[in-house]
Amino acid sequence: MTRIVFMGTPHFSVPILRMLHEEGYDILAVVTQPDRPVGRKKVMTPPPVKEEAVRLGLPVIQPEKLRNSTELDEIIELGADLIVTAAFGQILPKVLLDAPRLGCINVHASLLPKYRGGAPIHQSILDGESKTGVTIMYMEEKLDAGDIISQQEVEIEETDHTGSMFEKLSIIGRDLLKATVPSIIAGTNERTKQEEEQATFAHNISREQERMNWSDDARKLYNQVRGLHPWPVAYTTLNGENVKIWWAQVGQTTTEQKPGTVVEIGKDRFEIATGDGKTLAILDLQPSGKKRMTAEDYLRGTGSKLQIGDLFE
Repeated sequence: MTRIVFMGTPHFSVPILRMLHEEGYDILAVVTQPDRPVGRKKVMTPPPVKEEAVRLGLPVIQPEKLRNSTELDEIIELGADLIVTAAFGQILPKVLLDAPRLGCINVHASLLPKYRGGAPIHQSILDGESKTGVTIMYMEEKLDAGDIISQQEVEIEETDHTGSMFEKLSIIGRDLLKATVPSIIAGTNERTKQEEEQATFAHNISREQERMNWSDDARKLYNQVRGLHPWPVAYTTLNGENVKIWWAQVGQTTTEQKPGTVVEIGKDRFEIATGDGKTLAILDLQPSGKKRMTAEDYLRGTGSKLQIGDLFE
């Protein structure tokens, strides 16, 4: 029986871990990030992969930093045949990459060599891509640069956002890995080198990427909203206070008003001028210090003071 160490952290990784367990592989340990404080009350919360591992009765290892740690030695001493990672969140040192007999493979949420890095799903939507996918790849010291074993493409729908694509790609990754692992064990899998000149990068989302620039065109702003939904969420400011924009649409209005200006107020939305003379219709938002709400509730309540001509910046 093939002995596997699984390494992953968020919800994306959970169906993949569950599949390996259901397929009967000998999972020696599950390696994930440490528990973290969550919410205003800073409640220590385990990562989703840990919760699933505990449910399945699997040993859990949670290194703060893998390199030069006692946990690293512990993982190597397990003697796994194969290490499988899926959104683990840390770089694997060479000593670990070299340890398993069958190598280390990663389930990556893009069509490599495009969108190497920690935020491939976010970035593909921010860039307005019409398709993405999953790559199963061998791991090496360079970021997401290892040989490709298998890939599967999927369309990004007009209404998709980062959350919905995480769900889709998690299932595709699970199924693709299920089909791929037997060939790795048998030594019959394909192994294709990446074309370095085609590589692009999707680094973790910065605070600067979250702020909306109303001089951008309406389509780019819409992609920003859905690319950052449901986390970390795009934001703008009104009267010096931050406003998170949870959901929006490209509006129907054309305008010559200054970008950021409120040009239309309806029952369940309001529209803001953008840089290409179109508008962005705001449907779901969160004013500073308040809960998330629909635009209709906002306009009926505290937002009733919003007027045509008000300026978002």
